Amino acid sequence: VQLQAFGGGLVQAGGSLRLSCASYARAFSNNGVGWFRLAPGKEREFVASINWNGGTTAYADSVKGRFTISRDRTQNTGLLQMNSLIPEDTAVYSCAAARSSGLARVPSEFRYWGQGTQVTVSS
Repeated sequence: VQLQAFGGGLVQAGGSLRLSCASYARAFSNNGVGWFRLAPGKEREFVASINWNGGTTAYADSVKGRFTISRDRTQNTGLLQMNSLIPEDTAVYSCAAARSSGLARVPSEFRYWGQGTQVTVSS
């Protein structure tokens, strides 16, 4: 299941970005999807996840109320809308496909990982 994240860039604090995660594999539409981020000098951090049909979502406390995860199964795409960005959100963001159709949160629950996209928030 090949994944690719898009949509990163440079934005000022308070701004918004929308990340997309695309896959050409049909299995992607039947699995949960998650977003993680890796900042310099820090460990990989869970950001958000969604189950196979989009009915259940989970967020890290640090992004709750600012980020929204969604998916379009017809397009085999996962989305992460990021609003009210702060400099602490600066990181490489990666999407991942879960091992199951349910809601996953820890890296071991994800089987496939895509290449990340850089998000930089300036103050």
